[in-house]
Amino acid sequence: MVEELGGVRVFVADTGVADEGDAVQLIATAHYEHQAEWVALPAAELGDEFFELRTGRAGAIVQKFVNYRMGLVVVGDISDKLAASKPLRDWVRESNRGRSLWFVGELSELAERLLPTGPAGR
Repeated sequence: MVEELGGVRVFVADTGVADEGDAVQLIATAHYEHQAEWVALPAAELGDEFFELRTGRAGAIVQKFVNYRMGLVVVGDISDKLAASKPLRDWVRESNRGRSLWFVGELSELAERLLPTGPAGR
């Protein structure tokens, strides 16, 4: 499904992303079929390994989004994962300061960030 959030086309995915190949397929779908600038993906669709930074899975998947200049938004409550890992907390905090990867609790937070007057300050 595609939503206009803050004037930006966001492809809201409901499919799992297990590896880099899945990420590239999702990026292609979002870009070519939906003309989206961002992909919003439920945290549950990334699997637990994504949030265990030592596996390298998160870095590999996020790198594909960066390479293809497609924003990725992880949507959902990940507070339990953050409580269990300082490196993950640090990574999420730094990611939320950037322009490629964001973590939000729900889509309404994303809409706020994408507004021209929002924290992202397009």
